[in-house]
Amino acid sequence: MHLLLPLVAIAGMATAALLYAVVVRHPAGVNGDGALIAERIRSGAMVFLRLQYLRLSLFVLFVGTALALAFGIRDALCFIAGAASSATAGSVGMLTATRANVRTAVAARDEGRPAALAVAFFGGSVMGLAVASLGLFGLGLIVLTFANDAVLARLMTAFGMGASSVALFARVGGGIFTKSADVGADMVGKVE
Repeated sequence: MHLLLPLVAIAGMATAALLYAVVVRHPAGVNGDGALIAERIRSGAMVFLRLQYLRLSLFVLFVGTALALAFGIRDALCFIAGAASSATAGSVGMLTATRANVRTAVAARDEGRPAALAVAFFGGSVMGLAVASLGLFGLGLIVLTFANDAVLARLMTAFGMGASSVALFARVGGGIFTKSADVGADMVGKVE
């Protein structure tokens, strides 16, 4: 029964990969201003994410060290694994979103609303499946490894705390990044 959790998670990740392939198969408007803007948005978003995760890694190491000293190395490793799964899901989501956005715009222009909705829906589904599958995979491995351990619930909590911490800080940082982009766009519009 315990083996079922990671297997379901792997199936979810495979489904996310298939949906990503469906999204990137749509045309991206390979030339013109749209393609240039899309590439700059993707590049900027990935730079932002890389810098944010670099700074978050310091927090994760600090809390992981504190957990190791207070509860033991297994708790710290579960916390770090949770943080890593959340960061991986965020990276997959950002990569997919920046690729899906331009394809959604091109599909709306060329094929209409139903096609645009399909591209946008599949793009969002990749992130949802990545979050759920990576979380289930990590928790499944913890249950598989420590099934008869008295501290199983604490280890699962450490994993969840690591995942939640990264998700929380990424959301706040992403909101700040988005607000900065909105203010910049407003200023450009007013100047023009």
